[in-house]
Amino acid sequence: MPAIDRYFMITERGSTVGREVRGGLVTFFTMAYIVALNPLILGYAADADGNFLGAAPGSGPNLPAIAAGTSLVAGVMCILMGAVARFPLAIATGLGLNAFLAVAVASQMTWADAMGLVVLEGIVILVLVLTGFRTAVFHAVPVQLKVAISVGIGLFIALIGFVDAGFVRRIPDAAQTTVPVQLGQTGQLDGWPVVVFVLGLVLLVTLWVRQVRGAILISIAVTTAVAILVQAVAELAPGSPTGWALTVPDLPDGWAWPDFGTLGQVSLLGGFERAGVVVALLFVFTLLLADFFDTMGTMTAIGAEAGLNDEDGVPPEVQKILVVDSVAAAAGGLGGVSSNTSYIESAAGVGEGARTGLASIVTGACFLLTIFLAPLVETVPSEAAVPALVLVGFLMMRQVTQIEWDDLEIALPAFLTIVLMPFTYSISVGIGAGFLAYVLIKVVRGKVAEVSPLLWVIAALFVLYFAIRPVTELLT
Repeated sequence: MPAIDRYFMITERGSTVGREVRGGLVTFFTMAYIVALNPLILGYAADADGNFLGAAPGSGPNLPAIAAGTSLVAGVMCILMGAVARFPLAIATGLGLNAFLAVAVASQMTWADAMGLVVLEGIVILVLVLTGFRTAVFHAVPVQLKVAISVGIGLFIALIGFVDAGFVRRIPDAAQTTVPVQLGQTGQLDGWPVVVFVLGLVLLVTLWVRQVRGAILISIAVTTAVAILVQAVAELAPGSPTGWALTVPDLPDGWAWPDFGTLGQVSLLGGFERAGVVVALLFVFTLLLADFFDTMGTMTAIGAEAGLNDEDGVPPEVQKILVVDSVAAAAGGLGGVSSNTSYIESAAGVGEGARTGLASIVTGACFLLTIFLAPLVETVPSEAAVPALVLVGFLMMRQVTQIEWDDLEIALPAFLTIVLMPFTYSISVGIGAGFLAYVLIKVVRGKVAEVSPLLWVIAALFVLYFAIRPVTELLT
């Protein structure tokens, strides 16, 4: 144990082995939904040849293979993050990136071609890290914009929690209403699953303010037990307006040997041949830019919440964190499960006390076990796990006092960064808007010299990022 303590700096960072284990478990349970969700996003999307990911030509979707691949890659990369970077940051398939891959990319090529572009994106990011460019960009960002990124992500994940629980719902476009979202389907709580979420949130808040150790993990376990009882009595249909959002909290019926049909199904240059060089490059650029800044914002937020960042808002071992994250992007493509990236849900484990990479190793071990114990993980409904995201959103929101709101040069960019993340459901959009506003205000006020050359480059890239669709339509 002394060797483990020294290597991970557990005592030095004010933690204990017990806290790291609890934190790793909490992080796993708050992001384990990706094992069920990633197959739903990737599994039902046919490629340009009409085939499904991980399935034989002409056969139907192969969701178990995607679930096994998702767990395997996430497990390996979490362990790598913990062992190499020694930072409490978990990794798994990136939401948003997988949807973009399924909807925009795979429809124009084969799944092997699409995964090849993901591998190329990871390689490019790795080169940017090793040459110091990615780290230089991170240091070029003003400290208070980094704080705004953390706060914006806090609001964003709180919204994710409310939406995944069905507490907040989008109003259909055809509905005659003046509001885009509301409480439940009708302005009221819809069904027992939402009630289970509310009970879980009440329990979590109660345990937290009472300073009960393991509050988040206890809340998830107790709320899952309540959910199982509710399902046993009510027999709710999944996916219905009053049913469970994703996972039905039933006890598993049995076990199945894992299918790794997605692994190694990669064609590095096939996408350029099928979709054309320009279109393929634009796809790689879009994946790269989203991955590039999502990770920057996520690791800053996690480091700030854990109290590990230095006075410039930089986490420890930042180079190693970025290297592992870059490798994870390529590994996701090789595993056939889309680009893997850092998860803001890691903040739930930090909220439980995690401060070192040992927590990430625990999370990774849980993902590896999930390969064989997927039925058990699927017992935990999102309604039982996402109250932790709401609480973490509050914890991250507290950093907003570090922003100088009387200084318009930083206040307006910070405001746009914070509000656009939840409003657009995208971390990258918030970061991009904040950077562009910061550069614009400096130019308008005649302070061009105060803008770092790298920020000019970033601003130009974000202009292209926001205009990616019309540019694609123009060039195709």
